[in-house]
Formats: sequence, structure tokens, C-alpha cells
Amino acid sequence: QVQLVESGGGSVQPGGSLRLSCAASGITSDVKCMGWFRQAPGEGRKGVAAIYTTGGTTYYTNSVKGRFTISQDNAKNMVYLEMDRLQPEDTAMYYCVADNGGRCLIGTPNYWGQGTQVTVSS
Repeated sequence: QVQLVESGGGSVQPGGSLRLSCAASGITSDVKCMGWFRQAPGEGRKGVAAIYTTGGTTYYTNSVKGRFTISQDNAKNMVYLEMDRLQPEDTAMYYCVADNGGRCLIGTPNYWGQGTQVTVSS
């Protein structure tokens, strides 16, 4: 069974940076990608970034392109999200995800972590 545990969330001012980490366990070759979704209060969960476990190709939602960077360390079973130039609209609960079908940016991935809160305010 896949388990995902996020860390690194916190409160920052606009323009600040945070690095989120996801520790994964139970990952098999069935998992084709990992990524990050986020959910703002009163809104649904939306894909933020995705990375394919083989090859490392990355994808981002338009609103974070050029500001966020997803990366992975397969040897350590870790996935990261470096977030730069954060804005108030980035405030959300961030979830680490993994999927067997290669959908880690759009749709509903198979596996979810518990989430880590990111708050951006003055």
C-alpha cells in the first residue's frame, strides 16, 4: 500500500519561498507519476505539478509555471516542490499524490497524502 507524507508547509509573506517534501513508501513499478495538488478553502482540489517516475518529465499548471519546481529522488523515495515568489492565491492545503495511470496533474490520482498547509499573507 502506498503511503505519502508531506512536510515543509508554513506561513510566508508574498514573494517568499517554501520547499515541500513528500516521503513515499510502498511505491512499486505500478506507480507512473507523482505530483502535487492543492485545495484552497471552499474550493476543489486542483493539480499543481507532476513528475513521471521514469524519465522525470515534469508538468505544471499555468498559474505556477516559472515559480514552482517539482523534483524527485527515487533512491530516497522523495518528491519535492520548490515554491518561489509565492502569492496569496497560492494559499492552500498541498497534497502529495501518486497514480498508477499516469495522471498526476489532471484528474483524481490513486493515492493521497494528508496534506501540509501553505499560507501566504502580509
